[in-house]
Amino acid sequence: MRDTATAQSGGAIPAQPGPRDPAPQSGIVSAEDAPGGVSAPAAADPDAVILGAGPSLGPGERETVRLRDAGPDDPPRYAPEWLELREGADAAARAHDLLDPLRIRLANRPGRSGVVIHDVGCGTGSMGRWLAPHLDGAQHWVLHDRDPYLLHFAAVASPRSSADGSRVTVETRRGDVGRLTPDGLAGASLVTASALLDVLTREEVDTLAAACAGAGCPALLTLSVAGRVELTPSDPLDQEIAEAFNAHQRRSGMLGPDAITTAAEAFSEHGATVQVHPSPWRLGPDESALTAQWLRGWVGAAVEQRPDLRERADRYLQDRLAACQAGELRVVVHHSDLLALVRPTGGAS
Repeated sequence: MRDTATAQSGGAIPAQPGPRDPAPQSGIVSAEDAPGGVSAPAAADPDAVILGAGPSLGPGERETVRLRDAGPDDPPRYAPEWLELREGADAAARAHDLLDPLRIRLANRPGRSGVVIHDVGCGTGSMGRWLAPHLDGAQHWVLHDRDPYLLHFAAVASPRSSADGSRVTVETRRGDVGRLTPDGLAGASLVTASALLDVLTREEVDTLAAACAGAGCPALLTLSVAGRVELTPSDPLDQEIAEAFNAHQRRSGMLGPDAITTAAEAFSEHGATVQVHPSPWRLGPDESALTAQWLRGWVGAAVEQRPDLRERADRYLQDRLAACQAGELRVVVHHSDLLALVRPTGGAS
């Protein structure tokens, strides 16, 4: 989420548990057998900030997508409402140019009849819903998140079949991306993540790269913020807000807009061939609900970083929201996707 333009935020509307029990810490679910009809509820108040719907957090909070250890009663930080709201823009933005080299690598895996894909920080499972229909063959997805409520959504809304009609199954796990090891990825064909890298530290990215390299497992890591935003029409305060937001993204050692460069270096140091492609959100009148929520989070993070901006930023936000509601605002939020083709284990090329 966020991503973030990432899915990182605290806000006024808490994500409430739904009518179903959350997913267990680990379990295998066939999409064909999972209960259907479960979707994230829409936010009741369009003017409220959805929890998880922007890049700002409460004081001292860290993103749940980091898969940090937490108590079982910790409330989720990313609301399904926000992840649902951004899913269409995410799907449209992801770099299709990276799919062909990925397909080639997966097709050349020796002695495997299907693929096993670990989706780290899966949220409600949007990556699986996007990627599974683009890949042939049977697939088993291992969905990782620290939030059992989001894992439940991901499991029950997972795709039923791959591009050629083969079966897709799902397993859910709770874990810590900072402790991922090659053993934890044993048998994996691919690691995926969406809007994750920018909320990691350099050490955590190194851990992720080392785990993938040790397991001989490629990684497709999408929608990392690039630190650039274009708003049309422009406003004199755009750049100042953007700079404050980028500084906020780098707080507490998180990589923010430096994530893609850091990740490319980390995977390259482990012998991977790395490809990076742009994956911008392009938001116009048809995406006004997403744009409004993103604006609130973007400006809110900037003000949290620089409280001296508050008075000007409040006026700026109201003007931008009015333009958004009138269908007069267009926003390009730049992201990058990264494909790391690490050297396979067992001598395969």
